Amino acid sequence: MGILAWILFGLIAGAIAKLIMPGKDPGGFIVTIGLGIVGALLGGFIGRALGVGDISGFNFGSFALAVVGAVLLLVIYRAVRSRG
Repeated sequence: MGILAWILFGLIAGAIAKLIMPGKDPGGFIVTIGLGIVGALLGGFIGRALGVGDISGFNFGSFALAVVGAVLLLVIYRAVRSRG
């Protein structure tokens, strides 16, 4: 996927992750995109490691992995932030 596709994919995955886990998080639009993009990469890595697939384009499996990765990243972010 091209960089613009990753940004769009990341924005959507990050927004869905924020809907799944609502709460006060600092940041905004840029943080949501970053969370989604890194979450998509994390989800793809985990999916590939478990043998269930990876991020291969705009399809349901890739989107599900991206959202799961973004939610995991949000959980980690909140845990680290609460300790600080």
